[in-house]
Amino acid sequence: MILGLEWNIFFTGITSFLTDTTTKMIYAIMPLFLLSIGASKIELSLIEGVAESTASILKALSGWWSDKIGKNKPFMVIGYAITALLSPLFSIVTSPLQVLTIRFAERVGKGIRTAPRDSLIAGSSSECNKGRGFGFHKAMDNSGAIMGPLLAVAVLAVFPGDYRKVFLFSAVPGIMGLLVIILFVREAKKSKAEFLGEIKLKEFPIRYYIFLGIAFIFTLGNSTDALLLVKASDIGIQALFLPLVYLIFNSVSVIFAIPAGMLSDRIGRERLIIFGYLLYSIIYFGFGRTNDKVVIILLFALYGLYSAATDGVQKALVTDIIDKGKRGTGLGIYNSLIGITLLPASVIAGVLYDKVDNRAPFYFGSAMALIATILMFGFYRKRAR
Repeated sequence: MILGLEWNIFFTGITSFLTDTTTKMIYAIMPLFLLSIGASKIELSLIEGVAESTASILKALSGWWSDKIGKNKPFMVIGYAITALLSPLFSIVTSPLQVLTIRFAERVGKGIRTAPRDSLIAGSSSECNKGRGFGFHKAMDNSGAIMGPLLAVAVLAVFPGDYRKVFLFSAVPGIMGLLVIILFVREAKKSKAEFLGEIKLKEFPIRYYIFLGIAFIFTLGNSTDALLLVKASDIGIQALFLPLVYLIFNSVSVIFAIPAGMLSDRIGRERLIIFGYLLYSIIYFGFGRTNDKVVIILLFALYGLYSAATDGVQKALVTDIIDKGKRGTGLGIYNSLIGITLLPASVIAGVLYDKVDNRAPFYFGSAMALIATILMFGFYRKRAR
């Protein structure tokens, strides 16, 4: 135990902190970098959607494979290595197509590692503390998402407008995270009985598939966060300060991620997810409605609260529903669905932003979240009965 946390959960969190520092250094400036090399807002959304979605099938495959062989760490090492080694290549791209190619390859790494990592977190946690385990991981993930934009701002302050320098420096924390996973993370012990035999999807509980359906509807309105940054830029927030605006979102998420996970252990995951979905609907309606800089910053802060209440908690709910020996597969299918749905979600949002106006994608996202909230409430009430 380290600081009251299981060894694996602590060091997996450290790895996620370092890796997310790398990815968020890049992500915080990528929308403006793409626009600077000639990408349209539709292309920007399409790049994010294609990169996330086409690599997401690997999340199900790697989850199933890790269940099959009873090992998670090899998939984590490969996945984190791909991200660490490819991220600095953004510094030499000259076209949106090249960005898409590297984004796709880097997201393949995430696809390989995500489900096995989540399975390891679940397997390293006691049944009564899974929410806390996923909450800590989310907090560390978003701590990296705080450090990343801060470092991006620092680099841009020294090299004004030189986005490529940010991409180069982003390699350092990614490589450090890879070393942590190699040196310190251990396999979560599994009994032979927990190894996955022949998989039959009909053996998964019906509640699992209902939840997947609800998550699909919600995600259809949950397009790339890049559009939130573009909206902030459109209303006059300067490019240098956009990473700091994104930092506000991640800071709030870090503060509330562990308390939200622990709260879900006590009151149930569904209640917290319902709150998160409803809050998202209100936030996106606000993004569509306002052109005030102060309100936008407040909405980014509330967006962090939504993230804390849902991201890790949804994964914990999946592990509650799925048998121990199938958690990697179940989490993989869940993560794949979320990732694949980001493609139509991002395309819809990009088209609405470019072809209608800058309010339309946010109103659409708000409506989809409200529908998901109502369905999630029915899901909760049925279980309660």
